[in-house]
Amino acid sequence: MEGIKTFSVTSDKLLHISGAEAVVRCLLSEGVNVIYGYPGGAIMPVYDELYKFQDQLHHVLTRHEQGAAHAAQGYARVSGKVGVAIATSGPGATNLITCIADAMIDSTPIVCITGQVGAHLLGSDAFQETDVIGISTPITKWNYQITNANEIPEVFAKAFYIARSGRPGPVLIDITKNAQFDFMDFDYQKCTGVRSYEPEIKVDSKKIKKAVELIDQAEKPMVIWGQGVILGDAETELKEFIEKSGIPAIWTILGLSALPTDHPLNMGMAGMHGNYAANLLTNECDLLIAVGMRFDDRVTGDLNTYAKQAKIIHLELDESEVNKNVLVDLVLLGDCKDSLGLMTKGIKSKTYPQWIQKFKDLYQIEYHKVIKKEINPKSGLLTMAETIEKINQHSKGDAIIVTDVGQHQMVACRYAKFTQSKSNVTSGGLGTMGFALPAAMGAKMGAPERQVIAIIGDGGFQMTIQELGTIFQTDIGVKIVILNNNFLGMVRQWQQLFFDKRYASTELINPDFVTIAKGYHIKSKQVDKREELDECISGMLGHEGPFLLEVIVQQEENVFPMVPSGACVSSVRLE
Repeated sequence: MEGIKTFSVTSDKLLHISGAEAVVRCLLSEGVNVIYGYPGGAIMPVYDELYKFQDQLHHVLTRHEQGAAHAAQGYARVSGKVGVAIATSGPGATNLITCIADAMIDSTPIVCITGQVGAHLLGSDAFQETDVIGISTPITKWNYQITNANEIPEVFAKAFYIARSGRPGPVLIDITKNAQFDFMDFDYQKCTGVRSYEPEIKVDSKKIKKAVELIDQAEKPMVIWGQGVILGDAETELKEFIEKSGIPAIWTILGLSALPTDHPLNMGMAGMHGNYAANLLTNECDLLIAVGMRFDDRVTGDLNTYAKQAKIIHLELDESEVNKNVLVDLVLLGDCKDSLGLMTKGIKSKTYPQWIQKFKDLYQIEYHKVIKKEINPKSGLLTMAETIEKINQHSKGDAIIVTDVGQHQMVACRYAKFTQSKSNVTSGGLGTMGFALPAAMGAKMGAPERQVIAIIGDGGFQMTIQELGTIFQTDIGVKIVILNNNFLGMVRQWQQLFFDKRYASTELINPDFVTIAKGYHIKSKQVDKREELDECISGMLGHEGPFLLEVIVQQEENVFPMVPSGACVSSVRLE
């Protein structure tokens, strides 16, 4: 394939094998040892070869293709490796689309492999033919349709290189059935570069000098960091930078866990349900240093009022994100690991006692008006926040927390404690309900030595509930906590606040989750009494295998603080 730089990882003697076997050998050459998928007619030749190589490559049979790709995402997020999902043509391929879009917007490196009808049938509307290349083009970093077996090694090498390099993302490979059956001489060469694709950008030393000047001159600086810190393995550099500079730092939900939550300069979450101080003081700082984040609308609120008083420095790897939403004063293109390290060397050691005190004072206001009531309620049903707080007490901040989407997601991000990076796994940009259960499966397989806890709402849980079958069959020791309020909680909150309590199609009549879990031979329990919560969580975390704990929580509990959609971040509400 023209424009690809490679180096060989094979012997001089070439294997004459089928395209299907070549697919499996490509995966092994890339160090893949687990894939998630669901078989079907158009991908059956590859599955036949997977059967022959099952001692080297573990295939996890999910109950839905969506589960396969979300599991690949969870695996990638905690392991730092490329996740792999595989499906057949037609509906199998289209069932991957939501996950691919999720991976694209959250910069998750996955390779999705789909079967396709024979090349001679392309464009004929054959049985289970779908133009998955056309469908996935806007939501993949790269995609390619293989129609000839000889293309397989080069395409796979390029796919893995693109998925993991630079700003990571999803790649899709569509393979026609004839290409799987045909024979070819196998020679796998890992890709080390692609013409016109430059994932590595050298940091401009002159701009670093300018950044240092701005930092040293600032009186009320603030850092806001995102997932780019984690993707760039820059956690140590971020910590060293804020400690030398003395600058308080806030985070986006995908950046959570890059810095320990109890670090004295960690001032909490930015955005719609972020902390009071983080939002208010964004519009008071005189310098905002944005590291590996893209100024998403849920973070900025009204762009016309966002940090207008501040100089802004943006550390970013992807040039397309620069000045896309927020116009900045200084751009530091390149790996934030390098940029942070260079800035730390150049800046002066400083402290900002009065500025830091402002954060502390505003936290006290938030604590007394919101936090205290949520984590230590005096009466009534259990709250989401006290459940997370009780999990913290038992996990000591060492667990991986995988959240679905909704109120429970925001509560978990606000209250969960973390001591190490790659511990917060959630669907950020796309907000995909049904994400958590399969992503938790992948996370547990990506970090088997760690405790993995899925925090899920009763609505999102039912979108991928069938993956309990995968957990049972594969014996994945994930812990599942359903925060059940019998509502689509986040939508209900908006209906209460902005639609005069017209709860249109948000109340749920739920099944017996405990009985369903037992049907899948997964140990389970329901709790609705405060005095039993501690024992139930202790029992769940101490259980050897998978466990489902259903926690009955307040039906009309709201998540505050809250910045109304499209409002200024300074308009953050505490009630």
